[in-house]
Amino acid sequence: SLQQYNVTSYGATVVAIITLEAFAGMWINAFIICVLGVGWIKKKTLNSNEKILLLLGCSRFWYLGISWVYSFLLIMHPFCFCFPLLLESLAGIQSFFDCSNIWVSACLCGFYCIKIANFRNRFFIYLKVKIDKMVPWLLLGSLLVALFFSILVYHISNETQCGNRNYSSQGYYLKHIIRVDEHVVPIFFFTGFVFSTSLTAVVFSAIFLLFSLWRHQRKMQKDSMKSLSMDAHIKAMKSILSFLVMYSINFIFFILTLIYARKRENHVAFFIFAFLYAFPGVHSLILIFSNSKLEKTLLRILSYVKCKACMR
Repeated sequence: SLQQYNVTSYGATVVAIITLEAFAGMWINAFIICVLGVGWIKKKTLNSNEKILLLLGCSRFWYLGISWVYSFLLIMHPFCFCFPLLLESLAGIQSFFDCSNIWVSACLCGFYCIKIANFRNRFFIYLKVKIDKMVPWLLLGSLLVALFFSILVYHISNETQCGNRNYSSQGYYLKHIIRVDEHVVPIFFFTGFVFSTSLTAVVFSAIFLLFSLWRHQRKMQKDSMKSLSMDAHIKAMKSILSFLVMYSINFIFFILTLIYARKRENHVAFFIFAFLYAFPGVHSLILIFSNSKLEKTLLRILSYVKCKACMR
């Protein structure tokens, strides 16, 4: 029928958008993983910043890949989820990588702030001295939180699967992605906690770094000097502000997804959800241009490709 054709056409459009965003983000994060992985093999070591970036790149790569498979099957082939535990497993794995992506990003932002900001507070000085030793524990903590979240999602997904399975409508898609029913208050609460905590960490990092930059600038004006620390402050400030903008947009779209899902406005919720896929790729691209090693490698590759293209 005409209605069925419109639904199929609409689903194909959404899948095309999600596919473009997901594979672009996977390529960007694969680049980060390859560059840092090769450097790790050569030097036999990674600094704290590179450890965070490597784990973040891995989390985002797998999150985008699993999310693409999950969304593609739910939109185009929902009957595949007749197989036991398939939906629950994909939902749990997706939640693990999504949560780890958000928390590791917040760790990176806090790391930049502690490393670059200058305060005479004893606790802040202690953090600055110990931060390199704390990074592995922070990353481990992020993964444990993500594991707990994924188990929660898996458990509730398994409960909702016991109800009525209606694979013929888009409402099924929203029911199992957004989970809007009486059983999913813990998921909303914990997801909100994950987003709001990471956003709070980014906001406070930006405030502290901005205040440190302001104090440092005043000191440099009095001494009539230009310091390398000023350049480091400005570069870190740009990175953290980009984090803040991206996190704010991501958080707003997450809230809108919940609102429109409750109103059962499927088309709006689908496209809002599609926008969420853009966050990992765009944010990782910003990280590449904020890191001199990654930026130089990318520019070298692009210039090589350009030369090869000119030779043809």
